[in-house]
Amino acid sequence: MKNTSHRHGVLRLSACAPLCAVIAAGAAAQGTKQAVSPPIAQAWIDIATFSGMGMPGMAAGGAIPGLGALFGGGSGGKNHFGATREGAPGRWMDVTLASRRNRNLAQGFQAVPEGSRLAPELDLRVPPAARSAPSRDDVEEPQEFERPKGKIYLYWGCGESVRPGQPRILDMASAAAADFGRFFVARRATGRGAHSAAGRPVWPNEQDARMVPEDASLVGSHAFRGEGVPGEFRFRIPPEQNLMPPVEIAQRRAGGATALEWKPIAQARAWFIAAMGAKSGGAGEEMVLWSSSEVPETGMGLIDYQTNPAVDRWLKEKVLLPPDRTRCEVPAGIFGEEGGAMLRMIAYGSELDLAHPPRPADPRKPWNPVWAVKLRVKSVASAMLGMDMGATSGERSRRPAANEAAAPEPAREAPAGGAIVPGAIEVLKGILGR
Repeated sequence: MKNTSHRHGVLRLSACAPLCAVIAAGAAAQGTKQAVSPPIAQAWIDIATFSGMGMPGMAAGGAIPGLGALFGGGSGGKNHFGATREGAPGRWMDVTLASRRNRNLAQGFQAVPEGSRLAPELDLRVPPAARSAPSRDDVEEPQEFERPKGKIYLYWGCGESVRPGQPRILDMASAAAADFGRFFVARRATGRGAHSAAGRPVWPNEQDARMVPEDASLVGSHAFRGEGVPGEFRFRIPPEQNLMPPVEIAQRRAGGATALEWKPIAQARAWFIAAMGAKSGGAGEEMVLWSSSEVPETGMGLIDYQTNPAVDRWLKEKVLLPPDRTRCEVPAGIFGEEGGAMLRMIAYGSELDLAHPPRPADPRKPWNPVWAVKLRVKSVASAMLGMDMGATSGERSRRPAANEAAAPEPAREAPAGGAIVPGAIEVLKGILGR
């Protein structure tokens, strides 16, 4: 008998050859790092809807950095760049355009659809240069640090009653630096969006300060043009990234707790609620923080745009409320018998990143995008805890037409029960050394 094992082995090896080649190629591709070039032109579009009442003087980067994202701020009653971060009631959009072919780009244009009521285009301009840093003679000598006093109480989770193991308490008079770090759990995944920088024109600006009309729609075709901007910078905004409806919260008492109910928003990827106030009946300065999270979370970094992966991760961790949730309760008694609090709620829209040409699936092929654009969307509401938004709403009875700049709004008296909140702000100022 002839020995056929060698022949059969050759046959088996031959049959495997095509499959082995595919596997080997796949393995090589997995180990290949794709060569990626930055886009020639890039744009950032931030879209925001604010409802309820803003808190002037608490804008991002203001007197208390970080609090603007938590409790909002005022826009001064007119449109200007950065309003998507400040919290004044209305609909807002910030746009930034950049081109690597023109580092000194001074002006650009964004073609917008008719439904925006801002057509045919937005005029983007580089804002006036920022003031130079003060000379050494202008720098104030640091004052002697005075340790803050008072306590901060942290509660979390929806429900009529305080849960076992709560609250966490931070005694500022005796807390060590490590104690502050453990207490102020604050998740945040806010990436770069529309921003102001030299050579990067923005909208709105002094030359084009039109308001975004209440009935505006951004769905449809958009295009950017400018010196050094590729002519093919054209894209569509889908309904998912359109201006979101306002968050509408209804409040009622429920056995001492405050029941919150809100209308669903189709674009919402998740929800988050936070409240801050001073505790009545306490000894000295006592502040209370509460959030809707199922785990300890101050919420100081969450009332803002967040990346899609972070939102999805925090949903699984039960930090955020699911998109179909329409109810939550603030536990009874956490702010004292007569304590007041500012309530903030955000509906996260989905971020959208577009680029042309699309990224090749094969990592061995380089990716050289001509343009890229990032869109971020959110809707935020603010109200006094225990008061329906109708009683605290600062929304305009008449929004200016698209070709009008808004006139300054007259000053309004603070709603009843709101006087307690500044006390809580003063406590937090002490914590931050402001």
